[in-house]
Amino acid sequence: MLEIRHVSKHFGKKLTAVKDVSLQLEAGVVGLIGHNGAGKTTLMQMVATLTQPSSGNILFQGQDIVKKPQAMRSRLGFLPQDFGVYPNLTALEFMQYFAALKGVRDPARIHHLLELVNLHDQAKRQAASFSGGMRRRLGIAQALLNDPDILIVDEPTAGLDPEERLRFRNLISELGFKKLVIMSTHIVSDVESIASQLAIMRKGELIAFETPEQILAQAHGQIWSAEVDAQEYEILRKQVHVLQSQKQGNQVSLRIAHPHQPCASASHAVPSLEEALMAQRYASQELAA
Repeated sequence: MLEIRHVSKHFGKKLTAVKDVSLQLEAGVVGLIGHNGAGKTTLMQMVATLTQPSSGNILFQGQDIVKKPQAMRSRLGFLPQDFGVYPNLTALEFMQYFAALKGVRDPARIHHLLELVNLHDQAKRQAASFSGGMRRRLGIAQALLNDPDILIVDEPTAGLDPEERLRFRNLISELGFKKLVIMSTHIVSDVESIASQLAIMRKGELIAFETPEQILAQAHGQIWSAEVDAQEYEILRKQVHVLQSQKQGNQVSLRIAHPHQPCASASHAVPSLEEALMAQRYASQELAA
């Protein structure tokens, strides 16, 4: 469906935001993971035809979207990180406005999408009064107006409360059954249960493209739990990668990423996806050193 071939993006002579990224993507949810500044947003902007790559090609169903951007734009839904609403428009008027821009003339489509994102009861309320989560849901609704094949969402859960985040994840998961959803985030828990593939970026480069199961398997035997006293903790934290520490009475409960048993009280722990990614990052840093 979407093929990214050796794409790079340079800003001036000194800044390379994306460096030689290649990906082949089909329907499903793809989690684009990386810290702030890793190149995620720049890559998505190139896929969305908002900016052109300095080199490389992006193909949608075999067509080069750099040369023919309309081939992508007509089949794309996009929710940027900073999604604003017009202060004087109700949710319904907002959707009608974007429907007109996208050439969608079916009123039933608008009402269906407002129901899909659970905003039909708020359709006549001014969108400017919506909570952050409601605005994100309205943003998804407008992105789906043209029934796109590809949906791109950039940091969609930033600022949402836990209930809104869960609702948003469920909606994204359902959309991924039939569409390609590219979801950029640095919050690993947002994609842990819904992504079929994870594309991990660091300093503009794609360092891994794997399933969550593959990443978890690679971390097998590298995550440890331990309880130590405060003195041993101070020694350990200088020698190993402590992922989590919690004081419990006179002891400190630890989660540690290390290829070997870090201390006598340590035992193997089942890693979370975030812990597995951290273990992978530490291992690559040590190899580079």
